[in-house]
Amino acid sequence: MILRKTIDYFRGFVKAVYDWMLDMASKKNAMLFLFIVAFAESSFFPIPPDIMLIPMVLATPAKAWRIAGLSTVASVLGGFFGYVIGVYFFDLIAKPILTFYGYMHQFDVFKDYYHEWGAWIVFGAGITPFPYKVITIASGVVHLDLVVFILASVVARGMRFFLVAWLLKKYGEPMKLFIEKNLGMLSVVFLLLLFGGFAAIKFL
Repeated sequence: MILRKTIDYFRGFVKAVYDWMLDMASKKNAMLFLFIVAFAESSFFPIPPDIMLIPMVLATPAKAWRIAGLSTVASVLGGFFGYVIGVYFFDLIAKPILTFYGYMHQFDVFKDYYHEWGAWIVFGAGITPFPYKVITIASGVVHLDLVVFILASVVARGMRFFLVAWLLKKYGEPMKLFIEKNLGMLSVVFLLLLFGGFAAIKFL
């Protein structure tokens, strides 16, 4: 019952945000809001920037590349902020706990694995709907090479946002109808991914 109410509430919330963004997408301050959401989503905010990017491109297809570019820059900057959160969160809280319980060896093993595959992990999370903040924070926790982290973020987020912008620009009206028809289902999928992401960060 509680899960059902949560899903229904989230569906309503997503629909309200979508309608609001579609209405204000062509207004003067839309790009500023997009920058803020894309930045925050990469470090702590639960709603992905797509919820703004999609209606903005649909409303103003001539600005599709500008919108995608702004989303990419803001998301990468936000990802760096998430990385910083991971660094200081680990030093202040997680490291003393791991040391106290004698788990530092297991963490070091995990850290070596993450460093070996970190670029692909960041890339995979950046280009898919998986909550990106989970990976940006985890990358900071294990001190993944910052250059590798930033390059993987730029490539992945750029590919994702520019691909979405291109699809919307080319197939705008059919895509708009598909999104609006399936918005409830899409919102549930995102909610499940979000919960899965928070569960994953506990494992990390």
